Amino acid sequence: MEAVAASTEIWVLGWSTALLLAQVIAQASATGDLGPKYLFSARDENRVSKSVVAGRLLRALHNLLETYPAFIALVLALALTGKTGGIAATGAMLWIVARVVYVVLYAAGVPVLRTVVWLASIVGLAMMLIRLMS
Repeated sequence: MEAVAASTEIWVLGWSTALLLAQVIAQASATGDLGPKYLFSARDENRVSKSVVAGRLLRALHNLLETYPAFIALVLALALTGKTGGIAATGAMLWIVARVVYVVLYAAGVPVLRTVVWLASIVGLAMMLIRLMS
């Protein structure tokens, strides 16, 4: 079977995995106040970090995970149907850039602009969906 050149959407999918891993590592790193004994345990006792940044990073991670399955499904559907490129590629790029900016703004505690950036990521998904459905 001949290899097919990766589309922009597949390239962004790869970078989205890097973003996911970065967010998981950042959030875990911010919970140091819980101590190594707790962090390396089965965590049967439900403790919450007192770090404001750790809480923000956890919420930002959960927010990513709410739309990430849709992003993955759209990328794969676009690739399988041969509808990559154009508005779909632009939407994928908008989604990943917005997600990176979003986590930075959330960690910094920036309220309104963070929501605008989140909305931009949703617009990116909508652009991908429009291309898939056209």
